[in-house]
Amino acid sequence: MTDVKKRVCVVGSGNWGSAIAKIVGNNVLAHDDMFETEVFMYVYEEIVNGQKLTDIINSEHENVKYLPEIKLPANVIAVPDVVKACNDADILIFVLPHQFVKETCLKMKQFIKPNALGISLIKGFILTESDGIQLVSKVISETLGIETAVLMGANLATEVASEMFCETTIACENESYKPLLTALFETSYFRCKVIKNVAGVEACGALKNVVGIGAGIVDGLGYGDNTKAAVIRLGLMEMMKFTKVFLGNDDKSVFFESCGVADLVATCHGGRNRLLGEAVVKSMKDIRLLEKEILRGQSFQGPLIAKEIYSYLKDNSMLEQFPLLVAIHRICTREVDPRNFIDCLRDHPEHM
Repeated sequence: MTDVKKRVCVVGSGNWGSAIAKIVGNNVLAHDDMFETEVFMYVYEEIVNGQKLTDIINSEHENVKYLPEIKLPANVIAVPDVVKACNDADILIFVLPHQFVKETCLKMKQFIKPNALGISLIKGFILTESDGIQLVSKVISETLGIETAVLMGANLATEVASEMFCETTIACENESYKPLLTALFETSYFRCKVIKNVAGVEACGALKNVVGIGAGIVDGLGYGDNTKAAVIRLGLMEMMKFTKVFLGNDDKSVFFESCGVADLVATCHGGRNRLLGEAVVKSMKDIRLLEKEILRGQSFQGPLIAKEIYSYLKDNSMLEQFPLLVAIHRICTREVDPRNFIDCLRDHPEHM
């Protein structure tokens, strides 16, 4: 850590990326003794109403496609080139779909400061043929050669952007970054707790998206809050078990942080993956088509994560030990009728 002001870049600009850019943009102004006051935000260029999305953001200070009616600070500058956006940055905040992380990092690699700090807000795993299933923070860290922290919590983007109170969990192995991270992210409505268990926090953030689909499935089937509560409880049990198996770590305390049970509850009641689960029951359309209809070009992360988890469990002959996670994957791929999901809950090993 030095007294030199830190330059911040946000890599990604969907609804969550734009919501966090609002917080970061305001906080660097409030702490201009610690940070450069200009924040570059990498935006995948699109044409919206005949105009470039970056031009709209920079002139109207609003991401009209992914976070409409929320004003961004004027010091947040949209940049369509990820290399230009990240050049000379000391802090890189990653908020993009997890399937694009590796290729984006490879583009950035030779332009990154060796002492930069990465912060992943990405809730997912990355599956490769050579390395199997990996944490996103590990892929970022190893590809760019930088330390990478994570931020996960019960943080539905539109609520955060509307300044509704919530909590979040930041995990960083290097405790000396705590004051910097707190200054960068904390506000009166966005309260941060900094801990050290990076892998545990990140695994929670990925797994809850799959359980959220399960909550949506029971909504679509017309069941009530009691049934959804069963999905949440059984899902939490499988999350805890998978984290222990995958990470070789039995630290259950992380599940009682915002990144754990709080994020799970929020996702099962209000997240986009819950919305997908409901849509899968009510429509036979392919998930890609549902994405286009529901998410205005963004993607459901839950089905991809479910697929990656399924691949890991299959390779390790553990499918029968995680029936809820497996059933959700098979329902998303239309291998199993959603109406069979209640049988999965009824016959879950936790009841045997």
